Amino acid sequence: MDEKPRGAKGMLIELGVHVVLMLAVSVALYPVLWVITLALSPGDAPEATLLPFPTSPSLEHVERVVSTTSEDGTWLFGLQLASSLVVAFATALVAIVIATPAAYALARFDFVGQKGAEKALLATQMFPGVAASIPLYLLLHTLGLLDTRTGLILVYATTAVPFAIFQLRGAFEGIPRDLEEAAMVDGASRLGAFVRVVLPAARPALAVTGLFAFMTAWNEFILAATFLSREESYTLPVVLQSYVGEYDAQWGAFAAGAILVSVPVMALFYALQRHLVGGLTSGGVKG
Repeated sequence: MDEKPRGAKGMLIELGVHVVLMLAVSVALYPVLWVITLALSPGDAPEATLLPFPTSPSLEHVERVVSTTSEDGTWLFGLQLASSLVVAFATALVAIVIATPAAYALARFDFVGQKGAEKALLATQMFPGVAASIPLYLLLHTLGLLDTRTGLILVYATTAVPFAIFQLRGAFEGIPRDLEEAAMVDGASRLGAFVRVVLPAARPALAVTGLFAFMTAWNEFILAATFLSREESYTLPVVLQSYVGEYDAQWGAFAAGAILVSVPVMALFYALQRHLVGGLTSGGVKG
């Protein structure tokens, strides 16, 4: 094993690495600092400065966004937040429920049409969801699901499920078959081995796959703006767009809304952080 560089040369190398990392972090956090400054600065947008900091912090923009109500006095922001949460969580749940048995079948069994099914699923990942917006719109209109959360969830699931299948298939392939065979030798059925052995071992991959599906539905804007027309059913990205008009922009409210939109995602990342590394690596395709 090579020894780490020592002496003055080693210290210079270590110092250089730290400087580069600090610069990279600064570049990544600089836009975030501007968003926070815009959200906490009262009145109009602050003047452009090299180091943006709110001179007199205020929560007026946050209060304005959170306290938004409809004409009849209904708490509009609460309904929109609930709409985003329902759509995102339901999309993640649908993706996991459908993709888990499908990915397990692809990873463990050989059946007629397997290669064709894999290629078809891969083909769905080559096109952005917006490319199918017109046929999806017509389908939802025919089914009576246009301008509903159920219709939006089904639309998001069309892209979340194939991604989840490929992610979970790699995770299941990384779990030794010997574990299932040992459970079946002890009297467990194939389903029992799957539930009691495979699923617990794949928990990190399930958590990360669900998180990615949640984030995709939570942050999506174009399809949500296309299929939803009632203000109370808007998701939060559509709400954010409403603060930027053709002739003026309410940057303070936009920044405050952007921070509020980020809070649930950050909370989920914090709750699932111990699964992230294991889940990301377990979903990789082995050579």
